[in-house]
Amino acid sequence: MLSIARQFNSRFEIFRSIKKRVQFWVIVCSITLLILLAAQSQVVSQYTNTIKMARPTWETGWFQAEVVKQLLEEIGYEVNEPQTLNNQDFYLGAAQGEVDFWINGWFPLDRSFWQNEEISNNLTTVGTQVKQGAIEGYLIDKKTADKFNIKTIADLEKPEIAEIFDRDNNGKADLIGCNVDWGCAEIIEHHLKAYDLQETVEQVQGNYVDLMRETVTRYQKDKPILFYTWTPNWTLGTFVPKKDVIWLEVPFSSLPEGKKQLANNTKIPDVKGCNSEPCNLGFPPNNIQAVANREFLRANPSIKKLLELVQIPLEDINEQNAVLVSRNYKLEAIQIYASQWIQNNRDLVDLWLAAANDVKLANNRENRASASQVTPVIDKQIITPNLKVVTKRFEPFVNYKNNEYTGFSIDLWDAIARQMNTKYDLYGVDSIEALLQEVESKAADVAIAGITITSQREETVDFSHPYYESGLQILVNNGNKVLSQTMWERIFSVFFRPQLYYGIAIFILILLVAAHVIWLVERKHNPEFPSNYVQGIWESFWWAAVTVTTVGYGDKTPKKIAGKLFGLFWMCAGYFIFAYFTATVTTSFTLEEMQAVINSPQDLPGKQVGTIAGTTAVEYLKEQNIESIQYDTKEEAYLALHDREVDAVVYDAPALQYYASHQGKNKAKVVGSPFKLQNYGIALSIKSPYRKSINSALLTLIEDGIYKQIEEKWFGTQSQSVIR
Repeated sequence: MLSIARQFNSRFEIFRSIKKRVQFWVIVCSITLLILLAAQSQVVSQYTNTIKMARPTWETGWFQAEVVKQLLEEIGYEVNEPQTLNNQDFYLGAAQGEVDFWINGWFPLDRSFWQNEEISNNLTTVGTQVKQGAIEGYLIDKKTADKFNIKTIADLEKPEIAEIFDRDNNGKADLIGCNVDWGCAEIIEHHLKAYDLQETVEQVQGNYVDLMRETVTRYQKDKPILFYTWTPNWTLGTFVPKKDVIWLEVPFSSLPEGKKQLANNTKIPDVKGCNSEPCNLGFPPNNIQAVANREFLRANPSIKKLLELVQIPLEDINEQNAVLVSRNYKLEAIQIYASQWIQNNRDLVDLWLAAANDVKLANNRENRASASQVTPVIDKQIITPNLKVVTKRFEPFVNYKNNEYTGFSIDLWDAIARQMNTKYDLYGVDSIEALLQEVESKAADVAIAGITITSQREETVDFSHPYYESGLQILVNNGNKVLSQTMWERIFSVFFRPQLYYGIAIFILILLVAAHVIWLVERKHNPEFPSNYVQGIWESFWWAAVTVTTVGYGDKTPKKIAGKLFGLFWMCAGYFIFAYFTATVTTSFTLEEMQAVINSPQDLPGKQVGTIAGTTAVEYLKEQNIESIQYDTKEEAYLALHDREVDAVVYDAPALQYYASHQGKNKAKVVGSPFKLQNYGIALSIKSPYRKSINSALLTLIEDGIYKQIEEKWFGTQSQSVIR
C-alpha cells in the first residue's frame, strides 16, 4: 500500500508539474494573442470606417463639425462623437494618431503649432471651409464710443476712459478676452503691452460663452461693454456692428514674436462698424480649414475629397450659432440644426457627396485590383462565374445612392441580362478611363453607363449596338453673363470692335462730301469759306459737322441761294445721318453685350469653359481650338460654375439636362441644341463572346417595346433618343 501511495504521489506531482507548465504556456499564448489583437485593432481602427473626430473648445465651431460628421455618415462612415479638445491637445493627439481630424483649424493663427516637427510631419490642412472670413478684434458699445469719442484701443490708455469699463472697481478696464488655452489670448496680452495698456486694461479670462452672456446682460442694462470677438460667432448676431457696437482699431500693427511676419495683414477692407477703411483690427484674417493626420487621409481618400469641397457660408454659421447659444449648445440642438442646414442646401451637398463617393469607388477598385493579385485562379470548367459588370455614376443613366445603383442604363442592362438568362455582379468606378480600362484588361466583362462610341475607343474595346443617341450641350448660370470680363473691360472692348470704326469712317466720308459741296458753292464770295483749299475744306468740314449734328453754332452761314438750299437739305439730312452714326455706336455696344451671353458653341471662344477629363467633350473643344479647364468629375465642374470660376460647362446633354432640372434647378440652365451628336453603347473586351448575345437581347427589347417603357420611366414621353 505504501508503495502504491508513493507511486500515486509521484505521478500526482508529475501531473501537477505538467499542469502548471500547460497553464503557464496557455497564459503566455493568451497574453500574446491579446497583444496581437490589440495591435491589430489599433491598426484597423485607423483605416476602417470608424472615424475619430475632434472639435474645439470654442462652441462656435461645433456646428460646422456636426455638419461634416453627418455628411461622412451619409457616405457610409461611422463617426465617433467628436472629442472636445484645446488646440495643443488636438495637434499633438492628431499627430500621434489618437484622433483623425477636425475642421476647426485657423490659419495663419495656428501655424505656430507647425514649429513642432512631429506635428508638421504628420499633419496637413485640407480644403477651406471659410475663406478669409474669420476676423478678430475688439469692440465696444456704440453709445459709449460716440459719447466719449473712442475710436482705437489706445484711447483706453487714459485712466478716465478705462474707468468707464471697470467692472470690479480695481481701476482698470475689463476686456472680455479669450480662454486661457486659446491662441488669441497671447496676442491680446501682447497688444496690452505694445500699446502701453497694462496699467489701465486687463484681459478677463474664463469660459467665453458665460462671460459674453454676462456682457449681453450688461448691455441690456445700458452699461458700457468692452470685449474681444471673432467671426463666425453668435456675438455679432446679438450685437450688430455699426448699430449696437463698433470695432476698435489698433494704433499700429504689432504681433508676438512667432507671428511678426503677419503684421502687414492686419488691415482689413470692408469691415462694417469700423471708422476707417481699411480697418486695422490688430489681427490678421484667417481661413478656417480642416486639419488631418496624413496617414488617415491616405487611407480615406473619399474623406479627403469631401473636406476639400465643403464650404459653409460665414453668414450661415453666424445665424446657426445665434440660435444654438440660446439652447446652450446642447448636442440634440446641434444635430437638429446641422441636419436642417444640410437639407436646406441639399443640391450643393449632393455634389460634394457624389464627388466623395466617386473617390471611394476608385479606392475600392484599387483594393480589388490588389486583392486579385493574390487571389487563386478558379478553374472555369468547374465553376461558371457571374458576368462582371462595371459602371460609373452618370445621372440619370446611372444613379448611386445608399450603396445602390439605379438609372436608365442599369434598368436596361438588367432587362438585357434577363433576356440572356444570365446573372451578373455589378460594381462601380469613378471615371470613364477606369470604366474602359476595366473592360480592356478583362477585369470586367461588360461596362455600361453613358459611354460614347468613338473610333478611338473602338481600337481598344468593342461596343454593342447603340442604345441611346445624345450629344454635347452647354450649361450656364441663370442670367448667363460672361464672368471673365469686368464692366470696364466690356466698355473698353467696344473701342476695338471694327463695326464702330466702320461707322465713324462712313460718317467722316459723308462730312467730307458735304464740306466739298458747300466749299465749291461758297468759296468765291463768302469769306467764311476761304478759297484756299486746305483752310477752306477745314472750315467747310466744321460747318458740315455742327450742322448735321444739329448743334448749329451759326458762326458760318451760306450766302448764295444754292448754298442756302444745300444747307437746308443738309440740316434735314442730318437727322438721318446722325441717327445712322448713333445706331452704329449703339450696335457696337449691343453686339458686345450679346457676345457676353453664351447661347451656342460659337460663343465659347475666349470664355472660361469647364469640362470633364477623359470625355468626348475634351476632344471636341480641342478640335474647335477652345481652351478648357478639365475637372475630374462633373460635380467639380458644376461647383466651379456655381462659384463662377467658369462661364460654361460643356458635357453630355443628358447629364447637363438632369443637373439643370434637379440639383441646379433655378441656378443653372442648358442653352442651345445638342451638338456633336454621339451614340452610347455597351463596352466589351475585343472579340468578347457576349457581344452577339447582348446585341440580340437589345434588339429584342426594342422590338417588344420594353426598351420604350424603360426610356419613358426615366426620360418621360419626350425623350430625345432616336433609338427605335
